[in-house]
Amino acid sequence: MRHLLLLTLFLPLMFAHGQEKGQQLTLKDCYELARQRNALVKQAERSLQAREYSLQAENRAYFPKVDLLAGYNYLGKPLEINLQQVKDGVVNGSAAQSANTANTVFQQITGQPLPQNVQDVISNATKGLINAFYPNYNPQLAKQSYFVAGIGVRQPIYLGGKISAAQDLARSQVTAGQFNKQVVEKGLYFLISAQYLRIMYLNTILAHEAVIVDAFRKNKDYAVSLKDNQILPPYLLNWARVSYTQATNRYSNLELEKENALLEMNQLLGRPIDTLIVISDTLRYEQATVNVGEGNTFWRNNPSYRLLESKTDLARVAVKATRSLSLPNLFAIGNVSLYQKDLPVTVPPWLIGVELQWTLFDGFQRNKRTRASKILVEEAAMAAENTKTTLELQLRVASNKVKALQHDVASLDSARQQARLTTTLVTDRMENQLSSVKDVNDALLLEEEMHKIYYTAVLGYYLALAEYWNIVGTPEYFATYVNN
Repeated sequence: MRHLLLLTLFLPLMFAHGQEKGQQLTLKDCYELARQRNALVKQAERSLQAREYSLQAENRAYFPKVDLLAGYNYLGKPLEINLQQVKDGVVNGSAAQSANTANTVFQQITGQPLPQNVQDVISNATKGLINAFYPNYNPQLAKQSYFVAGIGVRQPIYLGGKISAAQDLARSQVTAGQFNKQVVEKGLYFLISAQYLRIMYLNTILAHEAVIVDAFRKNKDYAVSLKDNQILPPYLLNWARVSYTQATNRYSNLELEKENALLEMNQLLGRPIDTLIVISDTLRYEQATVNVGEGNTFWRNNPSYRLLESKTDLARVAVKATRSLSLPNLFAIGNVSLYQKDLPVTVPPWLIGVELQWTLFDGFQRNKRTRASKILVEEAAMAAENTKTTLELQLRVASNKVKALQHDVASLDSARQQARLTTTLVTDRMENQLSSVKDVNDALLLEEEMHKIYYTAVLGYYLALAEYWNIVGTPEYFATYVNN
């Protein structure tokens, strides 16, 4: 079992290493390399990974929040007890209390109230005594700065559905990220398919062009022999040489075009552009059936439509989230005091409680946000419906394009075979001195052009097929058809 696990881990690396050495690549191999290395795919994967972490974070919103709370405060002036403001009350109250106490004691002893003048003397004497000892300043209650620290705990009890709405929102974001990754991959597969077809087309044309160049060379050599035997005029020999030179130049230009196509393919695969890549497949026309997806809900397999559909769900969740803002929040709170220095009052070592938070009025901000969210739902639904209609139209157009190119390929195939037959006949006539070297050159040029036109139509046919399956939502199916 351990060996099987190691093989599973190292198999992709062995595959990639083999491809780096220039092994023959199929279209499926190109898909796999691009999925592993292309920068756009990696970017979409990072975006999806970030959304997954956000969902994990929202799923932990019910956990209590534990914070270390610490603060240093410096007051503009120390806290003071304002004794001067209450001085008159203290003096008068104390004097009245002293006089009342003396009157009560005298009345209990004699049965008669204390004379008023005596009460006034006692009151005035008390006022003078208190005024003499009463401080003429406001004493400080604490120092001018203090420091406190503690551990605070906040546990959500009820948040009016805000946590579940945030979780649904994050979950919808993950779904949208998955569809976005599919959109990137499917689009990349289509581009790779088109580039792979271009290389196959160039391989096919190069193979035939090599035959044409060799035919031009033989025609030139034959013209030289005729000229040496004084049968052919010199200007016709020059014509044959020019035709041969032009043919070799066209072949060289095609080789450079293929080199550029391979460099661009490396860029799509996410590899260094100078990496050796071998693609030797050629175009072989084979008619395909293109009624897949017609008459059913094929668009539901298209990642572009599913991405817009996920945005509709995301907008619905946003409506739920904005509505939850109008509901109250309830928290359980607690605090443990760790340290206090020079605090004006003594804080208990711990406390627990329940905290209610309810926004009663916000200037109708929540109402406007809810209406905006509802409009976004309608906008997303309209975009999805428009995409559905567009995909139906594109599928019908692609299907008709495939059928039209089938007819073109069939007619051009007949013309290509006729051009090849004409070249053979003209060459035979020239060898029997019934036609000229120029006639052979013209026939070869016509055969060359008809061959290019035919395979250009085949290339267009395959591109139309790739577009058809891309609209259906399964562009990777094209690789099975091409490398069959």
